[in-house]
Amino acid sequence: MCGPVPPILALSQLTKTYDSGLQALKSVDLTINRGEIFALLGPNGAGKTTLIGAVCGLVRPTGGSIMVDGIDAIANPRAARARIGLVPQELMVDMFEKVDHTVAYSRGLFGKPRDPAVIERVLRALSLWDKRKSPIRALSGGMKRRVLIAKALSHEPDLLFLDEPTAGVDVELRRDMWKMIGALRDQGVTIVLTTHYIEEAEEMADRIGVIDKGEIVLVEHKATLLAKLGRTEARFVLAASLDAVPAAFADWPVTLADEGRTLVYTIDAAENERRGLAALVRRLDEEGIDYRALDAKRSSLEDIFVDLVERRA
Repeated sequence: MCGPVPPILALSQLTKTYDSGLQALKSVDLTINRGEIFALLGPNGAGKTTLIGAVCGLVRPTGGSIMVDGIDAIANPRAARARIGLVPQELMVDMFEKVDHTVAYSRGLFGKPRDPAVIERVLRALSLWDKRKSPIRALSGGMKRRVLIAKALSHEPDLLFLDEPTAGVDVELRRDMWKMIGALRDQGVTIVLTTHYIEEAEEMADRIGVIDKGEIVLVEHKATLLAKLGRTEARFVLAASLDAVPAAFADWPVTLADEGRTLVYTIDAAENERRGLAALVRRLDEEGIDYRALDAKRSSLEDIFVDLVERRA
């Protein structure tokens, strides 16, 4: 009988302390499942790039373990790295090289045999086939970033790291790249991305991790995170202003704003289960409090992220 399939990536008690004394990673435990898109969020300096560097063999950890597809990445870095593709933030390519040559060269660096069919498949998947004979310097910024992804996929890795994959590209190209990343996942590639664009994580990720000050603050399925930590804020524009919150609402999470002209109801997940917006509307009606308009807004992932980081500041 076959045993359980190991996760594509498992970090245990991973630490990194630089000579300056800076502790960039603090006992990080993290498991990435096969075939998922995992978004790693965190403010600048949180440890995202250090974590990726440690997994990819670019940063030597101070302690802990890294298992890539069941391989000890610290004891066998070359074998582990062969299963990983890395797309860095910076454009690290020879600008005078042609697209197909630089992608084929990257494949050779991992000891893979020459295979024009693989290169063609990768370039077509990234809409680069028509540009295969173009020098990289002649490409747009978005196309250059696609070349970085093609280089990272040239040796057919199982795990792909995308460090800020859409930084500096326009909104239309960003959405094209989201589709492309989704297509890669459909082909069986596990994707870990870091991003400053919260909507990127909200759009694509299956699970979300937040790292802050070198520590993993939380890891949750996206839907669970939004349900657990998301809040709904409802603002009732009153027909007549109030001097104070009525006694009937003393134990409700309501406040007055705009000099008593707006009643604000902030509902977290637990409150929403106990008594939601419909219950407040009924109570307002019972108390004879009329309102002219109602605006309800649910917390986005960005609201949750900012709240988490601010609480730790």
